Amino acid sequence: MPASATVLVVCTANICRSPMGAGLLQHALAAQPEPLRSIKVVSAGVAARGGERVSENSVIALKKAGIDIARHVSRPLTDALLEEAVAVLCMTESHRAMIQLQAETPPRNLFLFREFMPQRGDKEIADPYGGPLKVYEAARDEMVEAIPSLLEFLKTRLAAPRA
Repeated sequence: MPASATVLVVCTANICRSPMGAGLLQHALAAQPEPLRSIKVVSAGVAARGGERVSENSVIALKKAGIDIARHVSRPLTDALLEEAVAVLCMTESHRAMIQLQAETPPRNLFLFREFMPQRGDKEIADPYGGPLKVYEAARDEMVEAIPSLLEFLKTRLAAPRA
């Protein structure tokens, strides 16, 4: 794994799901041994306008989990972000398809956030935008449920010993 490995979490506008997913994954990685602890997690949106504040309900949903994402501001997805990421985690298949169509060089390391979970359940995380807090909390809980399988994926695929 590169010394400065980055995982990129992607949603539509980068104001709801991807900031929550990035915050949750970064929090989980911080509790892991090296080299996982050093992985940097960033987020972006396939249709984001740069500089928008994270949704208030996303902030509240993560604050209830002890994670502060209040300072997050949105950023659009770029080829540079895709190129530097060791893994790109999308919220839906449509995000994955947009990246494959629009990226200068479509990344091979493109996955769904919930892709590595056992087969039961939906692999996509629906957009909570504009919904009540309970919808954001449901999205958060779907991400939390995926964290152990993501950590396992990162351990086995990205934390292999260097030759």
